[in-house]
Amino acid sequence: MPYVRTGRRDRGQVAIEYLGFLPILVLVAMAAVQLGLIAYTAQQAGTAARAGARGASLQQSAGQACRAAVSGWLADGTDCPPSYAADEVTVTATVDIPSIVPGWDFGDATRTATMPLDH
Repeated sequence: MPYVRTGRRDRGQVAIEYLGFLPILVLVAMAAVQLGLIAYTAQQAGTAARAGARGASLQQSAGQACRAAVSGWLADGTDCPPSYAADEVTVTATVDIPSIVPGWDFGDATRTATMPLDH
């Protein structure tokens, strides 16, 4: 009768291989979340710029309208100074991009909107 191996010596091999691959999976997941945060912040900056320009065109506070238009957790890092011309107002919204990796700074998302002044 030939000798048949039962494979009991390989029992922990898959677990060890998985543990070796786990840091790569975590890194890919963190990169995906960070890219999502960057895209979301850019979208929120556009919304803030339009809301601020609309508020300023109606002789209201552009900064207040900007901060009210973004998510609460992004409002503290939002700045929206208006720039008035003869018959229009331009608002440039700057929103800090949050980072999930401590110590990494991804800068700001900046968007601009222009609207006519409501006389």
